[in-house]
Amino acid sequence: MSKIPNAFKNGKAFIGFLTAGDPSKEKTIEYILAMAEAGCDLVEIGIPFSDPGAEGVIIQEANIKALKNKITTDDVFDIVKEVRKQTDIPLVFLTYINPVLFYGYGKFFSKCKEYGVDGIITPDVPFEEKEEISGVAKNNNIDVISLIAPTTNERIQKIASDASGFIYLVSSLGVTGVRSEITTDLGTIIKEIKKVTDVPTAVGFGISTPEQASEIAKVSDGVIVGSAIVKIIADYGENAKKPIMDYVKSMKEACNN
Repeated sequence: MSKIPNAFKNGKAFIGFLTAGDPSKEKTIEYILAMAEAGCDLVEIGIPFSDPGAEGVIIQEANIKALKNKITTDDVFDIVKEVRKQTDIPLVFLTYINPVLFYGYGKFFSKCKEYGVDGIITPDVPFEEKEEISGVAKNNNIDVISLIAPTTNERIQKIASDASGFIYLVSSLGVTGVRSEITTDLGTIIKEIKKVTDVPTAVGFGISTPEQASEIAKVSDGVIVGSAIVKIIADYGENAKKPIMDYVKSMKEACNN
């Protein structure tokens, strides 16, 4: 069974993201474990890709560094294997579809099940094409996480009604990255989602400060942060463990205030 529901059992979930292999395979393992220790309820692990179209500059640069380190999909599975020796925190891959297709759908999802990955997010697969991977993922107890952008109510409810694991609600149109202000009426969108499903809704894209996390947690089931954590890794490199832990603790506390 997927461990994703565990992320939402202790108050509002704080979900953190990093890119596998930035700054190294060994440090990725260390930083995932540090995030778990500091209070992360779920960790998204980015599989490096040469053309991450939904990502802003910060995560694009992390992908470039990881690829220069020659990080492969097998290396990412090795990271998960090591992490699983020390924690049961829910883990979700964030990847574009090409690496999964190249690896082979059957092989990829059976390995996810074997190594303890709970879900997958594929930003470049539209809802209408989700069945391309949903069948083989479901057969291996892997949740395919639905993304919902600020759009029409009819489409929001259509996507939400088919969701599993959790729903990734995109706070703003555009690419990932730190934003000074989030103006989307998230509360109204989440009300539409809740009309058709009890699957938890977490909000991501642009969230970076405890103040933002606190406000968004008031209307959602969780907060997702990627670029701000990847930026800490960019700034501190091999010495990012303590800054990551301090940041995660502050954001988790803000989510539950």
